[in-house]
Amino acid sequence: MIRNDLPSPFPKLRAVLCSLTILTVLSACGAKDGAPAAGAGGKPPPAEVGVVTAALQPVALQTELPGRVEAVRVAQVRARVTGVVQKRLFREGSEVKAGQKLFQIDAAPYQAAADSAQAVLAKAQANLTQATAQARRYKPLVEANAVSKQEYINVVAAQKQAEADVASARAALQTARINLGYTSVTAPIFGRIGRALVTEGALVSQTDATQLALIQQTSSVYVNFTQSANDVLRLRKAQGEKQARSGGDKAVPVHVVLEDGSELPRAGKLLFSDLSVDPTSGQITLRAEVPNPDGILMPGQYVRVRLSQAELPAGILLPQQAVTRSEKGDTVLVVGADGKPAPRPVKVGAAQGNQWVVLEGLKPGEQVIVDGFQKMMVPGAPVKPVPWKASAPAAGAPASGR
Repeated sequence: MIRNDLPSPFPKLRAVLCSLTILTVLSACGAKDGAPAAGAGGKPPPAEVGVVTAALQPVALQTELPGRVEAVRVAQVRARVTGVVQKRLFREGSEVKAGQKLFQIDAAPYQAAADSAQAVLAKAQANLTQATAQARRYKPLVEANAVSKQEYINVVAAQKQAEADVASARAALQTARINLGYTSVTAPIFGRIGRALVTEGALVSQTDATQLALIQQTSSVYVNFTQSANDVLRLRKAQGEKQARSGGDKAVPVHVVLEDGSELPRAGKLLFSDLSVDPTSGQITLRAEVPNPDGILMPGQYVRVRLSQAELPAGILLPQQAVTRSEKGDTVLVVGADGKPAPRPVKVGAAQGNQWVVLEGLKPGEQVIVDGFQKMMVPGAPVKPVPWKASAPAAGAPASGR
């Protein structure tokens, strides 16, 4: 403590002590507040920013499009004879095999019709036997002029008519047997069968072709989707200018993304794309075939598909947060040789996940700022670049599909 009752001969000493005390207090307050030490010349240290180094690499031009799932094969099980359903012989929602019996229609009338046709055939065969024997007897007689030629002609005609009657009766018997077989309704294809559309006791009709059930083959499925004609034209133009190359004769892989953002582990393949454009929507229809052994994909389901229709031989990928997009164009901040960031206009292509494909504006080896923009308080001030590391997605969060 400085005493105020010092003798009057020491006024200068008292002033010096007061000044030292004030400096000590101010210094302690500064250390307590954690103020950073000034750099050389009293300037703050350079701000630390996360950067990525631009590098050329082959980039697959992916496209994400909405689509609908469709069964590879669909069979409507319908009645082919008229009658009353007696039994349902399958479990709804189960897998059925081709030829498996599904329904039993009352077969009694068709069994009777088959028996009647069998009897008609037997009678026709008996008549044919008699007519054939008579024709054989008349042949030597007509040669010996024992009977007239007209009588022989009549006998031969009767034999031909008997042969025709046998053929007609045999066809009628075959028809009766076919109808009898239709009373046992079987599965035309292998697949998963839905609910029964009729119950026991229902009258089904051959005339109306009453639908009994629906079978869909979903071990592999089709995914139908559309793409803008402008996108296809832009892609083909890039291939023509050799900015991109096509996949050649290899099938284009197609990845299916579900509504929750998860991607199926098994990739499908692109089957075809239409050669014409829908005049009402300006879209081109495409179809892919996707393996579905687990039955995750169901007909009519909405999904998104990712496919790579071309590849850039040398492209640059940047995290989307490194690119500033505006009406004036796309820009990035590049750290120069002097350590100062400078804006750089770039040309951005399609998005690949959470990255942009940079087509023009960057050179290999340049450092692009991705993180730490808020630390750059003074425009044009030097920065300290450090390698940027992408943060891991939260547990259970779906991967970005933008």
